[in-house]
Amino acid sequence: MSNNLTKRDIVLDIYEKTSFPQKEVRETVQLTLDAIANALAEGRNVELRNFGVFEVQIRKSRIGRNPNKPETDVVIPKRAVIKFKAGKELKAALKDMDVDAI
Repeated sequence: MSNNLTKRDIVLDIYEKTSFPQKEVRETVQLTLDAIANALAEGRNVELRNFGVFEVQIRKSRIGRNPNKPETDVVIPKRAVIKFKAGKELKAALKDMDVDAI
């Protein structure tokens, strides 16, 4: 059993708190995730107040090593990555987290 939060868990949590039809909640959650993904794919940052910011960053091309063949150089191409910066409230919640219980 995983401790990960899934999209299904989010849908059920919202459904239980609102009693909106589960199908509508699922569609709304998916539309929200689609909007976030589309903005990031367009190179736009996504700022969610009281939660955090998803930032698109460009990593420069660099030379890497293949661990199985260290004598061979491998070119790692320039690429876009997503970085998440937690907002103030989330940082505060993480500060209070019992890390020994995880």
